[in-house]
Amino acid sequence: MLGLLINNKEMKEIEYMLKREMEEILLDMTDNRVDYIVKHAMEERYHLLFQLFRRIASPNECSKYILKKQKKI
Repeated sequence: MLGLLINNKEMKEIEYMLKREMEEILLDMTDNRVDYIVKHAMEERYHLLFQLFRRIASPNECSKYILKKQKKI
């Protein structure tokens, strides 16, 4: 286990970067031109980013970024 000391401004910056990255992944996952294998890798990355986001964001903020299961065609 590792620890990290950051101030409030740094925490807000990390939160902002995680949100932007997760939003970018969500946008790319809706693109039909992206292959299934790539989408699967993007989903794994999204879960990792979301785990980090949960550690610093409020539960209300986290609820906005919960990944909904998509139907497989």
